[in-house]
Amino acid sequence: MVKKFTIPKRFSLLFNFVLWFLVVSLLLRISFFIWQYDEVSWNIVNFLRTLFTGLFFDIGTITFISFPAVIYFSVFPDRWTGSRGDKVLVWGFTAITIFILVFTFFAEFTFWDEFKTRFNFIAVDYLIYTHEVIANIEESYPLPLLIGGVLSTTLGVLFLFYKQAAFQNTFTCKAGVKSRLILLAGTLLTGLFFTVFITNNQAEWSSNRYNSEISKSGIYSFFAAFRNNQMEYRDFYTSIDDKKAFGIVKSKLNGANVNYIGKGFSIHRRITDSLSSEENRNIVFILVESLSGKFMQEFGNKEKITPFLDSLAQKSIFFSNLYATGTRTVRGMEAVTLCIPPTPGQSIIKRPENTGLYTVNSVFRLKGYDSNFFYGGDGYFDNMNDYFGGNGFNIYDRGRGSILNDAINATRNNIEDSEVTFENAWGICDEDIFNKMLSVADKQYAAKKPFFNFVMTTSNHRPYTYPEGKIDIPSGTGRSGAVKYTDFALRKMFAKAQTKPWFKNTVFVIIADHCASSAGKDEIDVASYHIPAFIVNFPDEPNQKISKQCSQIDLFPTLFSLFRWNYESDFFGKNVLSKDFEERSLLGTYRKLVLMKKNNVMILSDQKKQAFYSWDKTNNNLRPLKIDKSFLDETIAWYQTADYLFTNKMLK
Repeated sequence: MVKKFTIPKRFSLLFNFVLWFLVVSLLLRISFFIWQYDEVSWNIVNFLRTLFTGLFFDIGTITFISFPAVIYFSVFPDRWTGSRGDKVLVWGFTAITIFILVFTFFAEFTFWDEFKTRFNFIAVDYLIYTHEVIANIEESYPLPLLIGGVLSTTLGVLFLFYKQAAFQNTFTCKAGVKSRLILLAGTLLTGLFFTVFITNNQAEWSSNRYNSEISKSGIYSFFAAFRNNQMEYRDFYTSIDDKKAFGIVKSKLNGANVNYIGKGFSIHRRITDSLSSEENRNIVFILVESLSGKFMQEFGNKEKITPFLDSLAQKSIFFSNLYATGTRTVRGMEAVTLCIPPTPGQSIIKRPENTGLYTVNSVFRLKGYDSNFFYGGDGYFDNMNDYFGGNGFNIYDRGRGSILNDAINATRNNIEDSEVTFENAWGICDEDIFNKMLSVADKQYAAKKPFFNFVMTTSNHRPYTYPEGKIDIPSGTGRSGAVKYTDFALRKMFAKAQTKPWFKNTVFVIIADHCASSAGKDEIDVASYHIPAFIVNFPDEPNQKISKQCSQIDLFPTLFSLFRWNYESDFFGKNVLSKDFEERSLLGTYRKLVLMKKNNVMILSDQKKQAFYSWDKTNNNLRPLKIDKSFLDETIAWYQTADYLFTNKMLK
């Protein structure tokens, strides 16, 4: 008769720890279900599959977490069991591990509140920029209460283990060689199985994005994102012949005023917009943090939090059907400066070899413009200073430094304390950064230099704090107040600018970097990419509302056309006002790549998958369609060529 295997009491603490982790992970998963109760699929099969898929990934997670302990218990000699050293190590590492895991579980709630996902590449990025993230946590949450709660919970779990005699059994009982080998081999094989055969993408089994996200384990997802922060297109996505891909894209970018001058696989071309004199107006370009289209009364909002922007929509060239390329600030920056679709993985702004590129600033510099990048925080965050400094901009931020790149003579200028009236974790308030830009513009005008001033705002970001008494919503109470304060700051900036001698010759461009949230139950929530854009103070052009579907990448090609500029281009964007402009938008996440044309949506996913949908705009959901081969080829072409050009250093 085969003797039944029982877990030796020496492993009692390890067993209780694993069981505790699995139970808490289950409760966390159920909490997310309740949180999104009106969005998740409660179908009993889908509900159970979500829980069991989650359990599967939780087992993989706890296998990796507990592996050091398994090795310890497997090789530690019996004669030292229960010794002072044994007790110090076991108590100490158990307490530290539980504290970290409890803090992680708390962090998952805050991350879900902000992004409606389990940990992903955003969490990886935030781990790098600890100053901003810790300061943001301090200003957004009651940190003493949070740390106290984590510590109390940790002590409670340790006390529970103590009452279960887990520590006593671990320190007083021994384990045989066979039991040790079974434990070690089982853990090792499970870890190898998850390493070799399982990917985090396999948790994405449901057409309901929330069910798929809840199926994941946050810690497992974090390390999966850490490994896959940069993704080679051909390794992960469906591809076609490069010649065919470039042929498709070149046909889409062609036009009466286009002359291709690049050789081989290239989209380099000369744009001839006019044979008459060019306009050389100053440009103030404002990239507004998280300005979703849905915040504006123009698009149906009833809160009246954007009165100034709503007024601008009536007296500007207003883009009413424009979509962001991504869900993060660096994606918006990438889109407007490089006019390129979002390549998979990290934004180009955060990749190596991202300096000396052919950006919109290359065009401005050839026209003799003085270019500056203004950011209210430390531009070290998200690699902004290296990117902008390495592509010809002078830097104005709250960091310290001097020459960034001698080859292009970019300088870094600190925004002094005397110039700051309010500051939070992410930087100075929008009024202060606008005032800094205005003072620099005065100097540029005095030096008789045409200028291109790029301003990145920060106030519409958690913790949503801003100077008190400016608007009728108290600081720090939520997103609506932050949006209304940004609107107030823009109005005040325009009022001051109108008194300047350079105002009448200056065009203001305002656009969001991305929406405040991109989460939804579908794999891509299209509505959460809709953003407003304005070209203001262009006296030679009539005010108009452009309803053509377009993208962030089209903004500067349209502006250059309005200036009647002739220039060379490696841009994927086109002039929206052209008669031959074909409506479309390119958008995505760091893993999903999307082409949308009117209401048809093709989504490329890693693992070389694709899906085709019709977007029901009224109900904001995606309805599956049969794959359209020509539509698929075009989608592939946009992204494959963009990745090819950057990877092969052809955007230099």
